[in-house]
Amino acid sequence: MSHVLSLLVENKPGLLTRVAGLFARRGFNIESLAVGVTEIEGLSRITVVVDVERTPLEQVTKQLNKLVNVIKVVELDAGASVIREHLLVKVRTDATTRSQVLEAAALFRANVVDVTSDALVIEVTGDSGKVQALLRLLEPYGIKEIAQSGALAIGRGGKSITERVFKN
Repeated sequence: MSHVLSLLVENKPGLLTRVAGLFARRGFNIESLAVGVTEIEGLSRITVVVDVERTPLEQVTKQLNKLVNVIKVVELDAGASVIREHLLVKVRTDATTRSQVLEAAALFRANVVDVTSDALVIEVTGDSGKVQALLRLLEPYGIKEIAQSGALAIGRGGKSITERVFKN
């Protein structure tokens, strides 16, 4: 079962390696990993999607909380969070298929960000199901290249992971 963890961490060199190493030592495969700055200078958010059973995940969460530069670890529930992925896909096109590929992109509210005589680059943001459905639809045209982000996730509502730690 996939679990989404949101880690609030100090932006320090080597921390990402230590976090990923914790999962690797336990034999867990990280399905998705995304890192970025937060609204507080010097802090970053790491979003990790991992497929593990509940009990081992609790053990890893406890170990993550013990790492020196980890401030907070929260498991995000899919129903109480917004989870999105970002995808760039280069699709083979020619004069006969270009309009069909453009129509497919429009159906998914995707943006065409580059056009050449033999390919289109399409950008889409959405949940994993939307991203995968677009890829399946484009596959018959010939996918030349894919660049996909890890999942980004944030809890719904007015509370934030940072205000639980720092009273804003």
